[in-house]
Amino acid sequence: MSLPAQFESPPAWHEIRAELLRSVGPSIFDVWLAPVEAQQADGDLLLLRVPPDKHSWVVGRYGRIIETCVAEVLGPSVRVRFSTPANADNSAVGPSESNRGDTGSSFKPRYSFDQFVIGDGNRLAHAASLAVAELPGQAYNPLFLYAPPGLGKTHLLHAIANYVLEFGGGATVRYTTVESFTNHFISALSSRSLEHFKRTYRDADVLLIDDVQFLASKAKTGEEFFHTFNALYETGRQLVLTCDRLPHDLTTIEERLRERFESGLVADIKPPDLATRLTILHKRAALDNIDLADPAVLELIAGRITSNIRLLEGALIRVVAFHSLTGRPIDLELTGEVLDSLLPKGSAGPPSIQAIKQTVASHFGISVAALVSPSRAVANAWPRQVAMHLARILTDASLPAIGRAFGGRSHATVVHACRRVADQLAVDNQAASAVVAITAALRDANDRGD
Repeated sequence: MSLPAQFESPPAWHEIRAELLRSVGPSIFDVWLAPVEAQQADGDLLLLRVPPDKHSWVVGRYGRIIETCVAEVLGPSVRVRFSTPANADNSAVGPSESNRGDTGSSFKPRYSFDQFVIGDGNRLAHAASLAVAELPGQAYNPLFLYAPPGLGKTHLLHAIANYVLEFGGGATVRYTTVESFTNHFISALSSRSLEHFKRTYRDADVLLIDDVQFLASKAKTGEEFFHTFNALYETGRQLVLTCDRLPHDLTTIEERLRERFESGLVADIKPPDLATRLTILHKRAALDNIDLADPAVLELIAGRITSNIRLLEGALIRVVAFHSLTGRPIDLELTGEVLDSLLPKGSAGPPSIQAIKQTVASHFGISVAALVSPSRAVANAWPRQVAMHLARILTDASLPAIGRAFGGRSHATVVHACRRVADQLAVDNQAASAVVAITAALRDANDRGD
């Protein structure tokens, strides 16, 4: 069977290979992953061919990373299977298939404990997360992490997952958002597959649940969530939950659930101090090999952006994009200009998601309806990804909230869009120019109070 257009190379398989190279480094890629080939596709299933002498090691060691990179390029709905040239019809499912969350995307290798920058504001949350990763079900159960958006809660969830998968002796891990849990539950009810739904979550050794504040006003989902919680807790399995507020502030959620949330350790994450912000920027600059003409630019960014790690890293990405666009060195002058356009002094606050959608649609000459439509046409898809990227960088909206604002898309789709845009800005002057122009238009509208 020939590959459908969405899988054909170039560009898709070339982009997937580029993602793999960035994830594992050139030495591992050249030895183990370069020989992997895209063999065939059937619907949303991609079959990869692995040489027989490398098959067991590639599937066992790098299967999860390959799935992650495929999801980044082709979207979270695409599943991966592996075959060998001599056994193309009897393919083996990658090792992370049973460990994937119901969002359909694997855990991100870059979200590890090694890459998490520890400061006074997140020390307890980090230590508790590492403890439950080392001793699931024994250290703190449940672990409840709370913080405003953009401070690293999801990073810690993925770090726990990556640690357990590497050192947990075969323990199964499942990550989900409350939005995905709800959608999965509704689908199970309509398809009469509730028992399979229950096993999906209750058989996990470690269950990681993002954004539990969205259980508000979901009576039936809350009831099922309560029973899932009890089933796991009573069998000594680990639960880790994240939220944007304390349990007792979740006034629209049943009291019995709030009591469960408070029964373990509740750890907050506060905005990073200056030293932590600088460390985060230095780490990101080193990871992405950013050539700084003046290292003081990181101090300038850290001094201007104080409350949100996502916005902090987004500002550095924007500076690099403007450098790529103009050819100017990454110095204090360029950085100051970019920060003024991103966070103008005396502005009326961040733009709304609706304002972002309208400005992006206008810039690309399409309607807002087309921007949020199910269409995957390039004329709509790229503007949509740009708009989701800007919504994540310029607002405090959560990933599920952004997804809902763009036609009910999933958390994983928003992550995929933001990653694609960030990568494109570093290499595509036209894309960088568009984002700079849209940001300037949003700033001007904000200044006018539109």
